[in-house]
Order: sequence, then structure tokens, then C-alpha cells
Amino acid sequence: MMRAGFFAALGGLVVSIFLTVSAAAQQDDIQGTIQNQFDAFEVDDFETAFTFATPSLQRLFQSPQNFQRMVTQGYPMVWRFSEVTFLDLRQENGLTVQTVRVVDAEGVTHLLAYLMVQTDAGWRIGGVQILDAAGVAA
Repeated sequence: MMRAGFFAALGGLVVSIFLTVSAAAQQDDIQGTIQNQFDAFEVDDFETAFTFATPSLQRLFQSPQNFQRMVTQGYPMVWRFSEVTFLDLRQENGLTVQTVRVVDAEGVTHLLAYLMVQTDAGWRIGGVQILDAAGVAA
């Protein structure tokens, strides 16, 4: 009887370790996607940045040029940033949301919520919500 309890506990431990490793890999993939888009923005490579958007966003904006216009006018803090910090990754109403703190070129801090979507090509950005429009100076 003790042996069965030991194996049940061991099985639970293995599942727990697997889920932890799996969650860490998921978080790395998600943060990698977002960071790759930031890297593309940093060198004004909007064609590459556009590839990190979900297919539905790509259809909505239709071209990297339209996407560029939206980013530079609506999200200048991600286009001209000085610092990016990944905060919490959470499930919210069945959606995967990564919170990111961005310090823009003028030293203003912004919190952004990235909606992440698993696609056949990996994790893609399905939308970005500005959580605070005017942060504090860093």
C-alpha cells in the first residue's frame, strides 16, 4: 500500500515538473516573439515586425506600410523605446496575456498588455492594449 502511495506521489511530481517546464518554455516563446518584434522596430524593419502579428491582424492591416503607420502613430513607445521589461504572463478569460513595461525614448513608462495567440507558425501578437497612457518618468 505504501508503494502505491509513493508511485502516486512520484507521478504527481513528474506531472508538476512537466507542467512547470512546459509553462517556462511557453513563456520563453511568447517573450521571444515580442522581443523579436521590438528588435525589428528598433531598426525600422516593419516588414519583419509585421510577421509577428497574427494572420487576422495581417489581414486587417493588409500591408507592412499600413501596420507601420498604425504603430508609429498609435504606439510610438514600442517603436522608439529605451527599455523593455517582461512582467506577468497570465490566462485571462481563456486568453494568453503578456504584460510588458516599456520606457519610451523620453523616459516615460508605459504598461502594455499583449494578447498572444498560438498559431501553426508559433506564438503571434493578436493585439496590444495600453494599460496606462501616461506613465511616470523612469
